[in-house]
Amino acid sequence: MLFDTDVLIWFLRGSEKAAETIAASDDRSISIINYMELLRGSRDKNETKAIKEFLGDFSFRILPLTENIGHRASIYLEEYGLKSKMGVADALVAATAVENHQTLLTGNQRHYQPIKDIEMKVFRAG
Repeated sequence: MLFDTDVLIWFLRGSEKAAETIAASDDRSISIINYMELLRGSRDKNETKAIKEFLGDFSFRILPLTENIGHRASIYLEEYGLKSKMGVADALVAATAVENHQTLLTGNQRHYQPIKDIEMKVFRAG
């Protein structure tokens, strides 16, 4: 399963449901884009360290960008960018999930709804 940034943030903020969901998954992945978003949101070196420890403790695989992911993401932006709120990061995360045959777990389903070839599971924190 590929975890979207919002689910990881819920965990880091102490959400029990996010913790249970992450712990219950046998295969945990994130896109390098998700990792960069987490780092960008970090307020200091302690938070950066906590993010790295969390990802290591739960054995997350960080999936790299590839030429195929970049190509697929550009197609998503061409097809859906004008009629949805999909941004570059969302297109890259979606393409990473599809190219790696991963289900995307996200609380931001509307960002990915237009994409027909993505397998998505919706996360609700509350």
